[in-house]
Amino acid sequence: MLKPRNVIVISGPAGSGKTTYARMLAEKYGLRYFSAGQIFRKIAKERGLSLSELSIIAEKDYSIDIEIDRRTLEEALKGNIVIDGHLTAWVVKDIADLRVYVTAPLMVRVKRIAERDGKSLKKAFYETVTREFSQRKRFLELYGVDIADISWFDLVINTEKFSVEETFKLIDMAASKILRKP
Repeated sequence: MLKPRNVIVISGPAGSGKTTYARMLAEKYGLRYFSAGQIFRKIAKERGLSLSELSIIAEKDYSIDIEIDRRTLEEALKGNIVIDGHLTAWVVKDIADLRVYVTAPLMVRVKRIAERDGKSLKKAFYETVTREFSQRKRFLELYGVDIADISWFDLVINTEKFSVEETFKLIDMAASKILRKP
């Protein structure tokens, strides 16, 4: 039987592996999965924009981030969930039972994004750097939060150093301390 809340959040920059690990964890423990990034992508698609273009618009139109963050918090409050997103850990940090930050060096992440999305390295680099700069600026202006401060995460992993399976084992070890296996 799972504890009543069970809120796990996996954050990190684009290409770090957060979606992969969040989905794996949700599947293993029978938890719901929620991705703030999917909402952002949906908005971009609906508006016919790239993610970096929507990021720039969001610098002036805070309603985009506020809506995504509202939905994220709403889902977290329901419990029994693994949430992934660049900024989600900051949104639910006070109610999350486990906060995981995954990362990798910029060029490693850019290569992963280029392969995943079928883009050139140059385009993936430009879009990634633009998005990350925009996100940091927006969260500082909107919430007074510096997303470069990862000191309060329970677990920080450089995913370049480990295979997908090894990284998941590290995350699962932390999660197993929080959750009871079904």
